[in-house]
Amino acid sequence: MKTVTLRIDDGIVEKFLWLLKHFNNEIKILDQSEYVSDDEYLRSINGMVHSIQEARREPDCNGVTLDKLEW
Repeated sequence: MKTVTLRIDDGIVEKFLWLLKHFNNEIKILDQSEYVSDDEYLRSINGMVHSIQEARREPDCNGVTLDKLEW
Protein backbone atom coordinates (compact mmCIF):
# COMPACT_ATOMS: atom_id res chain seq x y z
CA MET A 1 0.00 0.00 0.00
CA LYS A 2 1.23 3.50 -0.84
CA THR A 3 0.21 6.95 0.37
CA VAL A 4 0.55 9.80 -2.13
CA THR A 5 0.12 13.51 -1.47
CA LEU A 6 -1.15 15.50 -4.44
CA ARG A 7 -1.82 19.15 -5.13
CA ILE A 8 -4.79 19.39 -7.49
CA ASP A 9 -5.59 22.51 -9.50
CA ASP A 10 -8.96 24.05 -8.58
CA GLY A 11 -10.04 23.81 -12.22
CA ILE A 12 -10.07 20.01 -12.22
CA VAL A 13 -10.62 19.05 -8.58
CA GLU A 14 -14.26 18.02 -9.07
CA LYS A 15 -13.41 15.84 -12.08
CA PHE A 16 -10.49 14.30 -10.22
CA LEU A 17 -12.61 13.46 -7.17
CA TRP A 18 -15.26 11.98 -9.49
CA LEU A 19 -12.56 9.75 -10.99
CA LEU A 20 -11.33 8.62 -7.58
CA LYS A 21 -14.83 7.65 -6.48
CA HIS A 22 -14.88 5.07 -9.29
CA PHE A 23 -12.01 3.29 -7.54
CA ASN A 24 -13.70 3.25 -4.14
CA ASN A 25 -12.47 -0.28 -3.33
CA GLU A 26 -8.86 0.47 -4.31
CA ILE A 27 -8.43 4.13 -3.30
CA LYS A 28 -9.50 5.85 -0.09
CA ILE A 29 -9.37 9.62 0.42
CA LEU A 30 -7.76 10.01 3.83
CA ASP A 31 -7.68 13.79 4.08
CA GLN A 32 -8.55 16.90 2.07
CA SER A 33 -7.36 20.43 2.73
CA GLU A 34 -6.68 23.67 0.95
CA TYR A 35 -3.11 24.13 -0.31
CA VAL A 36 -1.01 26.40 1.89
CA SER A 37 2.54 27.39 1.00
CA ASP A 38 5.30 26.55 3.46
CA ASP A 39 5.59 30.24 4.32
CA GLU A 40 1.86 30.59 5.05
CA TYR A 41 1.91 27.41 7.12
CA LEU A 42 4.85 28.50 9.27
CA ARG A 43 3.36 31.96 9.79
CA SER A 44 0.11 30.35 10.98
CA ILE A 45 1.87 28.64 13.92
CA ASN A 46 1.73 30.84 17.00
CA GLY A 47 5.22 32.13 17.88
CA MET A 48 6.97 30.61 14.85
CA VAL A 49 7.95 33.92 13.22
CA HIS A 50 9.43 35.17 16.48
CA SER A 51 11.29 31.88 16.97
CA ILE A 52 12.81 32.05 13.46
CA GLN A 53 13.84 35.68 13.97
CA GLU A 54 15.54 34.78 17.25
CA ALA A 55 17.33 31.82 15.65
CA ARG A 56 18.70 34.09 12.91
CA ARG A 57 20.40 36.21 15.58
CA GLU A 58 22.27 33.22 16.99
CA PRO A 59 25.96 33.17 16.12
CA ASP A 60 27.04 30.54 13.59
CA CYS A 61 29.43 29.03 16.14
CA ASN A 62 26.39 27.80 18.12
CA GLY A 63 25.23 25.78 15.12
CA VAL A 64 25.91 22.17 14.21
CA THR A 65 27.13 21.13 10.78
CA LEU A 66 25.20 18.49 8.85
CA ASP A 67 27.92 15.89 9.32
CA LYS A 68 27.54 16.21 13.12
CA LEU A 69 23.76 15.66 13.17
CA GLU A 70 22.60 12.32 14.51
CA TRP A 71 19.85 11.20 12.16
